[in-house]
Amino acid sequence: MYTVGILTASDKASKGERVDESGKVIIDILENRKGYDIKEYLIVPDEFEEIKSTLVNMSDNLGLNLILTTGGTGFSPRDITPEATEAVIERRVPGIPEAIRYYSFQNTPRAMLSRATCGIRNKTLILNMPGSPKAVRESLEYVIESLEHGLDILLETSKECARK
Repeated sequence: MYTVGILTASDKASKGERVDESGKVIIDILENRKGYDIKEYLIVPDEFEEIKSTLVNMSDNLGLNLILTTGGTGFSPRDITPEATEAVIERRVPGIPEAIRYYSFQNTPRAMLSRATCGIRNKTLILNMPGSPKAVRESLEYVIESLEHGLDILLETSKECARK
């Protein structure tokens, strides 16, 4: 199964002032329901270099297949997760966050405010998820099957892209 890193970007959660509910939702879906192997789960403050170095470590040193971030994708001046992600990826994958925004837009017009991004570094897919537990659950459940197919292609465990 896929190896996963979860990175929550939150000043308050990193100081223990708030519980990271969104990270727990990701764990519930990936580990408990899908059987993914969560290798790393970290909460860091909204600091560009810390987010960037954590993503690089998870990809380059741990060799994880998938990194999901949560938090830091809004309009607050401290929300810099997309910028840190863009700084480390080698190839962009715009369709996944576009699909999440489209799907979320059916529930709330505020979905258009998401700045989430996605891309590939080495053999690791990095995807920014929303910060809200409800939005994380809805978004991840919506894209999970396509993520798995994309990971299979990225990891070269499947070569067939055409639908049967």
